[in-house]
Amino acid sequence: MSRKGNTMGLHIVTDSASDTPKWVIQEYGLHVIPTPVVIDEKDYFDGETLFPDEFYDILRSGKDIKTYHVNSQMFYDNFLPYAQKGDEVIYICFSTGIAGTFNAANIAKNELLEEYPNFELNIIDSRCASLGFGLPVYYALQMQRKGAGKEKIIEAIEWHCEHMEQVFTVKTLDYLLKGGRLSKSSAIAGSLLDIKPIIHINDVGALESIEKVRGRQKSLKRLVEITGERGKDMANQTIGLVHGDDVKTLEAVKEALKNAYGCEHFIENYVGCAIGAHTGPGIIGIIFLNDESPYKEYLNR
Repeated sequence: MSRKGNTMGLHIVTDSASDTPKWVIQEYGLHVIPTPVVIDEKDYFDGETLFPDEFYDILRSGKDIKTYHVNSQMFYDNFLPYAQKGDEVIYICFSTGIAGTFNAANIAKNELLEEYPNFELNIIDSRCASLGFGLPVYYALQMQRKGAGKEKIIEAIEWHCEHMEQVFTVKTLDYLLKGGRLSKSSAIAGSLLDIKPIIHINDVGALESIEKVRGRQKSLKRLVEITGERGKDMANQTIGLVHGDDVKTLEAVKEALKNAYGCEHFIENYVGCAIGAHTGPGIIGIIFLNDESPYKEYLNR
């Protein structure tokens, strides 16, 4: 179903920082607003004019890469067609703890309401990153297809975002250093000792290092252990897996989750440009719920 072919009055929208897999976008006609990426002073758009497989090659080449959040004019342009048609929108956005996306979207909303005072646009701060809000987007689409009403869908999005755990580890400290998330002395010491940080998204939706582990394999093992410590109903929920151009490692982590907790249901994708530019190739993340979803009746397996 293409976006143009969606005749329903309620539309679910997200941005490319959700790392929603291409098959979900195509299956549900999902509108994904692309995150801007600047490479050698030229603008590209994640998932539209720049794709993860080529992005990681560019990243490894050492070119100057910056990202900035979707600005209010971009939001205005993306929301305007819905306002003109009198449709309703639920927009699930990148965490305010990492980017200014939520505020920019609200500026656009206020501008649109001046012209279209009846436009119903619900903006939800996911306080999540990557598939941390890609999964709630996917669940919301399933609920809409199965006939759930707008308020029930919003309630479910907020519940899933609140109960989503997101743990990551990186292969190299270089990109955390470049992005100012690590001091030079910590990066040098960490590289010498082969330290790999375990990073999670905290309660305010910000990236936070919670542990330091020596060696790549130990860091991956620790990710799997934390998943077991924090997760609930692991064998029955859908586990999100993301990688920075390292499918082989992702497959190894998937096998470890299957063996440890009986996990059977997975959704996978690259870590896109919005996060990948600041974490580098080789990032691995596991995304899962810390409680049993009360909306399971709507969700596919």
